[in-house]
Amino acid sequence: MEFPAHLATMPMHAITEIHGEPGLLARFRLEIRDFAEAERARLTEALDLAAHLHRDDRRVREPYLNHLLRVAIRMLHHYRVRDVDVIVAGLLHDTVEDHPADLAALGDGRAGADVREAALATLAGRFGPRVARLVAAVTNPVYDPDRDRHVQYREHVAASLDREPWARVIKVSDFTDNGVGVIHSVGPKVPTWAAKYRPLVPVLRELVTRPDTPLAPPVKRHILDQLDLAEERFSAILDAPAYPN
Repeated sequence: MEFPAHLATMPMHAITEIHGEPGLLARFRLEIRDFAEAERARLTEALDLAAHLHRDDRRVREPYLNHLLRVAIRMLHHYRVRDVDVIVAGLLHDTVEDHPADLAALGDGRAGADVREAALATLAGRFGPRVARLVAAVTNPVYDPDRDRHVQYREHVAASLDREPWARVIKVSDFTDNGVGVIHSVGPKVPTWAAKYRPLVPVLRELVTRPDTPLAPPVKRHILDQLDLAEERFSAILDAPAYPN
């Protein structure tokens, strides 16, 4: 497939709409072309594993892999991340949450109550303990059915990211794709997503501005602008007046 010469600078959602998954894959390969051969091989292995585990998953109108590619590309291009562990964890950040049994089966096959631990052990065996730790930090907990899920989600994010500065980078890229990208979504779940994510904006804003968050000041300013944009879009969805038909 032929892609335009400016693919390397196109907005990711434009690539998604015009070129789909093949375009995002091509953009990802452009972003990692200057990495060492061993690093590219490791990133490709993570991408292949993510594609395998999420092969049947959809995200409203698109393959789920598109979301994972955008999370990784955003860190590479906009956040200037060159830490391969972080990019690998970004590609795999939903595997333990969404497909723990499938991932565990690629390791020692443990199941039951230990399935998430087994999935993380598989990641640690293939990509190292740091990758597994970063994925664990951005994996949602098993929720208490007697408590509000959104409250538990915010509590988990604040506590988990407090002690993992690099996991903040992954989470912010994930959140940006979900939050700023909410304008590209359709269907009845959009208000639910907006209600879930809007209260998280001040939590992430505080985490991003911490001195130990390992991003350059211009990158932090870019992220804060994106958080402001996400908040505007959530408000437009949730606070718009209802008009009769």
